[in-house]
Amino acid sequence: MAKGKLRAVRWSKGTVHLLEQRVLPFREKWLKCDTVEKVAKGIEDMSVRGAPAIGITAAYGVAVAAVRSKAKTTAQFDKEISGAIARLRKTRPTAVNLFWALDRMDECLKAVAVLPVSDQKRALEKEAFDIHAEDEALCERLGQHGSKLLAKAKNVLTHCNTGALATGGDGTALAAITQAAKKNKKLHVWVDETRPYLQGARLTAYEVAHAGIDFHLITDNMAAFLMKQKKVDAIIVGADRIVANGDTANKIGTYALAIMAKAHGIPFYVSAPTTTLDLTKKTGDEIEIEQRNPREVTHPQGVPIAKEDYPVYNPAFDVTPGHLITAIVLETGICRAPYQKSLRVALNKEQKGRA
Repeated sequence: MAKGKLRAVRWSKGTVHLLEQRVLPFREKWLKCDTVEKVAKGIEDMSVRGAPAIGITAAYGVAVAAVRSKAKTTAQFDKEISGAIARLRKTRPTAVNLFWALDRMDECLKAVAVLPVSDQKRALEKEAFDIHAEDEALCERLGQHGSKLLAKAKNVLTHCNTGALATGGDGTALAAITQAAKKNKKLHVWVDETRPYLQGARLTAYEVAHAGIDFHLITDNMAAFLMKQKKVDAIIVGADRIVANGDTANKIGTYALAIMAKAHGIPFYVSAPTTTLDLTKKTGDEIEIEQRNPREVTHPQGVPIAKEDYPVYNPAFDVTPGHLITAIVLETGICRAPYQKSLRVALNKEQKGRA
């Protein structure tokens, strides 16, 4: 089934095009977003998801506002773009990449404020391009580093979606799997369905099949049984926010996997770009956890499985303590405990490289 490269976000002539992930894997549909509000709704409604892809989309959302602006003066343009950035900041609270990308667009706006409006438009569009291109390149590096950790694994388990549909390139955790599979043709992947939104069943299985890698789709509650049977050699997942002590926010269900892995002596890896680091927070207790629509639980994919008036608790993420994580893969390399030190070193290395 292996074909050309998958990509979740495209830019063309002042418009963001999003591969509508709510209808995958049954059909491919592109969502045309030619206003800031359409981009914001695309993020909020999860037409696009995955921390890096959300950040890229938000940056392009600012570019949409810039390219399509009718402002004649710098003051009008600044007000319009600042309003677009403010709107996009309100879309989703947990993924730090969103705020990193918008901060960068805001810094670009300030840096070119003295230029004519036409030059400011070009600068903001280029900045969004650069954010996208940089993510594609770092996905390649993440894959290279992460694949080393999977070199001897025969069966790898992953949770949620961390491939091209979640990033600007070939993925974070899934890039490690796909690169490892190029050297180890017998590599097999267990794909967690990832309830309640089913990103694993709908998206990761689609991507792994697209890459031509052997896999089985499983329900989330099967993982511990597979581990007991020694049918899992490693677990690798992505992240939406990693704080100073290594505590990591990722899709709900990740924490349980980490506990199971610890109990069965299985390495548990996290792969994410340095844009996911939030070293201003000391522990995961400080991470805001997004609460999603109850219908995602009672009506998955629009199919009722419980009464609509049942009370529902639906956190989109949980936090895995750093002491349960064997290693954190960044584009700068592989970090291990103590994370307070190794993550800071990695971030400083990335910042020096950018300078």
